[in-house]
Amino acid sequence: MEKEFIEDRLFEREDFSGRKFGKSEYDNCSFVNCNFQQADLAETTFVNTKFSGCDLSLVRLKNTAFRDVVFKDCKMLGLRVEDCNLFGLAMSFNNCNLSHCTFYKLKLKKTVFERCFLREADFSECDLSGATFEHCDLSGAVFSRTILEGADLRSAFNYSIDPEINRLKKARISLSGVPGLLHKYGLVIDPEG
Repeated sequence: MEKEFIEDRLFEREDFSGRKFGKSEYDNCSFVNCNFQQADLAETTFVNTKFSGCDLSLVRLKNTAFRDVVFKDCKMLGLRVEDCNLFGLAMSFNNCNLSHCTFYKLKLKKTVFERCFLREADFSECDLSGATFEHCDLSGAVFSRTILEGADLRSAFNYSIDPEINRLKKARISLSGVPGLLHKYGLVIDPEG
């Protein structure tokens, strides 16, 4: 089967739930308010594409390529992002719900997460060097042998990151984030001194 190329298209309010996309490439396309719940995006390539207001919960991502893809106002629950094609993997997330997603061992250097829910997301063994977590809820997120060197966590909240098993050199945190680094010690930190 030959690969299908779709360029410069706008898909609006379409229901792709449960659909199998197969070997196709979407270049410079926009998906607005589309439903992808439990769709199979295996072997699909998205280049310079934007998803706005879409529901991509429980989408199958086996060898899916996301190259310069923007997700805005999307619901993306329970994705196994580590199943994606790693070649050229580049994404950014704005106001998305990525709770219960796994990013195991991914190289996500300089990835921007802005105003996202990342509750119970798994970043184990991820390279998040220079990543930005702007106003993100990281409650229950797992950081284990994660590289967070130069990452910006200044406005992130509800995180617990063990500095003994994660690399945090030059990571930027706010004073209010210090308890998230000391959580395992059971310290009571009094802001009043």
